[in-house]
Amino acid sequence: MLRLALILKRNLPRLAGFAMIPLIRGLFLLARALGPERASHLGGALFRALGPRLPAHRTAIANLRAAFPERSEAEIGAIAREAWDNLGRTGAEYAHLATLFDYDPAVAATQRMEVEGIDHFDALRDDGRPGLVFSAHLANWELPAICAAKFGLETTAVFRPPNNPAAARLVQEVRRETMGGLAAAGPGAAFAMQGVVERGGHLGQLIDQHFTRGVVVTFFGQPCLANPLLAKLARHYDCPVHGARVVRRPGVRFRLELSPPLDLPRDASGAIDVQGAMQAMTAEVEAWVRENPGQWLWMHRRWRPAMLPKPKGADQPGTPVEAAQGNVKSVAPARAFS
Repeated sequence: MLRLALILKRNLPRLAGFAMIPLIRGLFLLARALGPERASHLGGALFRALGPRLPAHRTAIANLRAAFPERSEAEIGAIAREAWDNLGRTGAEYAHLATLFDYDPAVAATQRMEVEGIDHFDALRDDGRPGLVFSAHLANWELPAICAAKFGLETTAVFRPPNNPAAARLVQEVRRETMGGLAAAGPGAAFAMQGVVERGGHLGQLIDQHFTRGVVVTFFGQPCLANPLLAKLARHYDCPVHGARVVRRPGVRFRLELSPPLDLPRDASGAIDVQGAMQAMTAEVEAWVRENPGQWLWMHRRWRPAMLPKPKGADQPGTPVEAAQGNVKSVAPARAFS
């Protein structure tokens, strides 16, 4: 009996997650029945009301205070509520991802999507080389992968499945319906991603979340850890790296922008510098967030000082950023490359 109790206790969160499957699917069907506009508005309204009552709201407020020390508490609160609104809208819009991306340059005035940088999409698709695209959790962050599929750009999107099994299963189904290749982050994933690039394919990744075995970069003036995978691939294959962002506009409309390839820093040998490349990508993301702060996922614990690499000596001079960057090598790299 005791053993059974221990098994149930260990697996209770997972069992509860599976018990949520009917509820989540029901909400998904409701959102689909409402249509994209009403579903998005309802999702935004619900999360604006509920989000500030959740523990994650404290994380969002703390992050915003650190990122914008010059802003008032009223401004910080307004940005946090806008971020909850964006998260709720994005969740509700999953039911409409198959039709949300409706870009057609012939009838642009009647569409939800506006696309900038089409020549870069064409170049990535037609140059016969591998290519890398980084993005961030801004606006509806699923749209760049859908855009790549619509433009015939063979791209594998790297994603982290939601913790809730019900949500993970549903999101996976939607992504398979609307996107190209998919690769779940996890053990062994780096080798699969390397294979995509070796075959001349394209890889897209969201780079704005904490990665324990990452390299140290500065984001809003504070050190944090970033997944170095794209930078290592760029160094190994010397392929172009583009940024893709989505901007949410009024009326459930969006603008998607693909940037020109970044001019990434190189070391003395001429190879792309991994830490410098990730810093360049992170700086681009920071500029995007500063432009539309209410459209970013502030609820994520992006800064985790306790997990930064320790200085080599207790009396090491310099700021915390300098100390962390001076000891980047002590952070275990992704295993696909040396």
